[in-house]
Amino acid sequence: MEGKLTNPAPIGLTAFGMTTILLNLHNAELIGLGSVILAIGIFYGGLAQVMVGAMEWKNGNLFGTVAFTSYGFFWVTLVFIVLMPNFGWGLTAAAPHELASFLLLWGLFTLALFIGTLKSNRMLQFVFLTLTLLFFMLAINDFGLANIKVIAGYVGIICGASAMYLAAAEVLNEMFGRTVLPIGAPK
Repeated sequence: MEGKLTNPAPIGLTAFGMTTILLNLHNAELIGLGSVILAIGIFYGGLAQVMVGAMEWKNGNLFGTVAFTSYGFFWVTLVFIVLMPNFGWGLTAAAPHELASFLLLWGLFTLALFIGTLKSNRMLQFVFLTLTLLFFMLAINDFGLANIKVIAGYVGIICGASAMYLAAAEVLNEMFGRTVLPIGAPK
């Protein structure tokens, strides 16, 4: 007999939230881009989310599988985009329009997932709405259409904080068997 499967989403949401906050503290020009951001991007934002995606697959949650696995690999890819030119492989740093194209594609993907959240709780909708805005704002900035990276950084901090709130709410609400932190029921 198989036991009850645990909800791994709070781990993935926390990994996503912390990593997003740290990178966007940099985008908001509050901290530098250093080893703390790159390390959390590989291990917690990247590896942990991919592991959570595998756990969501085991639980039969398609949305969680696609979201956590995809954003986990997003973080690993982003760190490698930053680091690869330093490996001595003859690679150059990504040009702004290349990074903008990368971010635009992630924005479109996130918009599709946001539409999927319309059947979920309000907090998850907010996480994906702010993440969609963040990707589009960063793409607009890197395409040179508007200098909005600092503003995007603050949107990213809000996005990451909302993911961490949702993670805490899911854990506490389950632990106490009642709503301790509201997440807004789906329609």
